[in-house]
Amino acid sequence: MSAPPSAHPPPARPPALSGSAPRGRKGVARMIGSWHPGRVEHAEIQIGFDPSLHLFLAAAHRRADRPSTAVIDGVSSLGHLVESLGVPLTEVGGLRVDGAAAEPGYVPVGGERVQVAAVAKPQRVDGPLRFLLDIHLGTLTRRLRLLGVDAAYENPDIGDAALAARSAAEHRVMLSRDRGLLRRRELFAGAFVYSHRPEEQLDDVLARFAPPLAPWTRCTACNGLLRQTSKEAMHGILPDGTERTYDTFAQCVECGQAYWRGAHAQRLDAIVGHALSRFGSDGDQRGQGGQGGQGGPSAPTGLS
Repeated sequence: MSAPPSAHPPPARPPALSGSAPRGRKGVARMIGSWHPGRVEHAEIQIGFDPSLHLFLAAAHRRADRPSTAVIDGVSSLGHLVESLGVPLTEVGGLRVDGAAAEPGYVPVGGERVQVAAVAKPQRVDGPLRFLLDIHLGTLTRRLRLLGVDAAYENPDIGDAALAARSAAEHRVMLSRDRGLLRRRELFAGAFVYSHRPEEQLDDVLARFAPPLAPWTRCTACNGLLRQTSKEAMHGILPDGTERTYDTFAQCVECGQAYWRGAHAQRLDAIVGHALSRFGSDGDQRGQGGQGGQGGPSAPTGLS
């Protein structure tokens, strides 16, 4: 008597490769090695990274003199491989496989040589340049706003999913030091903030994106636009001493925050002056709304 049929028949063998079957670069089939049911074959590629990306990598891949070896499975994309090694794709300016440009979705084949380039500066984005910053970048947010750069900020923290959704909905570049957040596919665009120091963070963002600067035109508290206002219009809103001492004021059209040249104006002038001297262009607005042409109105609370 013949044996009963198995409840779990062996998987069907894939069709033999033919001339019309999908093939990888150089005519090499994407399937590597002989076929074995339930087993993924592995191979190796050589991969090198721009030195500026080495901080994301484990020590074994920080090779300035020659590429390192990475294992591939014949299924995962090149973009997935790069991110699995620690580099967010937001920091990748280009991929080359055996000297030819490749997309992140390309599936690498064993024996290939891959080169990962850093983002070219200044980086361009589609549409108006606007930013979104996570909860850990509050000081950078206020300094960008001081320079007139559109910089949205979420506090309290709304979570990575909501931040990515807002980036996509409002076409904002996500600025963060969180690599996990920058790996989210729904982001409109993103950039890693490399330094812990606010002054270096500001220089990094301005150098990378070259946004137009319009100092003293945005509210550092809410990102709204400022408008010049009269001393009479501010009567009853300001402390008596401030109203008696100062004559030039601005007010946020969104939240009503009042601004004038307070005691910390020189420190803010220094931030603005540094940014304009290093990153300003002929089209940038300089010293808008200031008193006597020296900078602009200061908030009653300074930048930390």
